[in-house]
Amino acid sequence: MKRKIEFEFSAGLRITHWLRAIAIFVLTVTGFYLTYVFIAPAPSDEPVLFLNAKFRMWHEIAGFVLIAVSLFKLYLFLFDRISGKERLSFLDFISPKVWFQQIKYYLFMGEHPHLRGAYNPLQFIAYVGLYAMVFVISLTGLVLYVHGYQGGGLGLFLYDYMRPLEAMMGGLAMVREIHHIVMWGILIFLPIHIYMAIFNSIMGKEGSMDAIISGYKFPEQNSKH
Repeated sequence: MKRKIEFEFSAGLRITHWLRAIAIFVLTVTGFYLTYVFIAPAPSDEPVLFLNAKFRMWHEIAGFVLIAVSLFKLYLFLFDRISGKERLSFLDFISPKVWFQQIKYYLFMGEHPHLRGAYNPLQFIAYVGLYAMVFVISLTGLVLYVHGYQGGGLGLFLYDYMRPLEAMMGGLAMVREIHHIVMWGILIFLPIHIYMAIFNSIMGKEGSMDAIISGYKFPEQNSKH
């Protein structure tokens, strides 16, 4: 069966995808340490073993990377010409016919529907949910961040803006709780995302997973996929 080469994802989208994955991994490891200290440095009389501060530093660096990447990905989705296929996914999302065909496909009861965009309806709504969780965890992270950096710089600049949000969420303890709950939401999303990516790649046989690395997938020329 002849196949054609189809450009799916821009370089900016692919790079930010993997930067986000790395940031989430670093945030998860360091976040678990800050909540449940699982490493203790060797005892020393010298005040140099600031392991908690090091984990906090990397947590904050990864957090700002996640915020920057998310803002850039939002810009690509809204304005990038090459990312127009992502925007077309909204048309598939609001199509009952595509929803019905997609669910049949996942139940092994039919073929994959023809999509106008890059994502099927379930993928699209899952990514919207992920972005909502990233927004909430970033916002709560900034609220927590400003309480450690009130002396100057970005922390002082954001302090007056974050305090009303902190009050709206019910106080600092509740902000921390929301931060942790949303983290678990993201951690639940990730294995499902990986499984479905592998599922679609194997079932579709179009190089769907290759596209997030190379940018290209290889649909059959006379396929309905």
